[in-house]
Amino acid sequence: MTGKLNVQRLKETLDYLQSKQRELERQGENDTRSIESMIKYLKKDMLDQYNLEDHHLSIKREIKDTETFIQNVKSIIDVNS
Repeated sequence: MTGKLNVQRLKETLDYLQSKQRELERQGENDTRSIESMIKYLKKDMLDQYNLEDHHLSIKREIKDTETFIQNVKSIIDVNS
């Protein structure tokens, strides 16, 4: 492990990711490429910024599924709270 996880900041970032995911779901048939790109970038940034692989070994392999990624981050927060 590389130091203490900033759980509060991770929670705030997760909340933002979840809001973008809800926005994507509401868009339906509309053009969602910009939201999808933002979500993809945000997940990668979270992996790097919070060293999430140190806390969940398979999180990088599961990054493409946003719902699974969100659940994994929630479990990391629970363990580190």
